Amino acid sequence: MGAEVTGKKAGEAEQEFWVGQRASFSKTVTETDIVCFAGITGDFNPVHVDAEYAKATRFKRRIAHGLLTGSLISRVLGTSLPGPGAIYLSQQLRFLAPVFIGDTITVVVEVAQVRPDKPILTLRTDCYNQRREKVVEGQAIVLAEGKPPELLGDL
Repeated sequence: MGAEVTGKKAGEAEQEFWVGQRASFSKTVTETDIVCFAGITGDFNPVHVDAEYAKATRFKRRIAHGLLTGSLISRVLGTSLPGPGAIYLSQQLRFLAPVFIGDTITVVVEVAQVRPDKPILTLRTDCYNQRREKVVEGQAIVLAEGKPPELLGDL
């Protein structure tokens, strides 16, 4: 699914980034995502990959890796806000609720602060499931040397 960038008010002076600017992206978590993430990271915790084991847990079924959900934030940062050329400096995450196979996760990134002296942004980075329950909340700090997609033109 495509990302959406919003937040600029009519009549504002042209600038690359502003407080309140937002971007979002949605993805449905699949069995394949979990298996591939386990393979890439080596995290074969049975709560993620073994249905029989997961039945005996508090969740009663397999859950996605927390960092699989958190990694969806990177998609927004690298392609939408701030966009191409963005470099992660830090990321804080709090995992609030499990994500299950079949959940559709929407990542919402919002500019919280723009440093006036350097192209560094502080961003709120939250993830919601299809029931609009917040499953991850966080904050990222990024070096934004690229330009937002609406200023890039055709790639």
